[in-house]
Amino acid sequence: MKTEILSGRIKLIQSERKHASALFTFWSDPEVSRYMNIESFASIEEAITMIDFLNKLAEKKQANRYTIMTGVKEEIIGSCGFNYIDYDNEKAEVGYDLGKAYWGRGFASEVVTILLRYGFLELQLNRIEAKVAPENERSIRLLERLGFFYEGLLRQSEKTKDGFMDVKLYSMLKRDFSKGALD
Repeated sequence: MKTEILSGRIKLIQSERKHASALFTFWSDPEVSRYMNIESFASIEEAITMIDFLNKLAEKKQANRYTIMTGVKEEIIGSCGFNYIDYDNEKAEVGYDLGKAYWGRGFASEVVTILLRYGFLELQLNRIEAKVAPENERSIRLLERLGFFYEGLLRQSEKTKDGFMDVKLYSMLKRDFSKGALD
């Protein structure tokens, strides 16, 4: 798997320990982590542990997480990647998070499009999924705008500290991905 992807104003770098401080800032923010499948982090050590865990999954080609950077300054604005990759069935689940200061500026749309292009063209996936909390209206609008197909509600599919929660399942097939985006 690629450890670095460049596209327009975005640079994706496989998450490293040196990114822990910036990622901790986002992952410890309850508003940012609200819809992630993690509890808000309380220490930078938790961010380091998460990065190490994700990199072990990447070594096994089971998942990959990237730190999102922008511009010449290489400012860290969030993280993204494939929460799981199933090569046997040629599918993966996409995930992304951005710091609040970067919401509403088109970064999430760019990042997901980069991951779609990478997944369909280079990893040769046929299907990319996204699971979204029903109340996460921003992500739902983003996925629908990008052409993801709503497949249905997975009742009590994810376990949280408060019990089980429903998630909406969205997907895009390689054939659904716009021809212009594949060029």
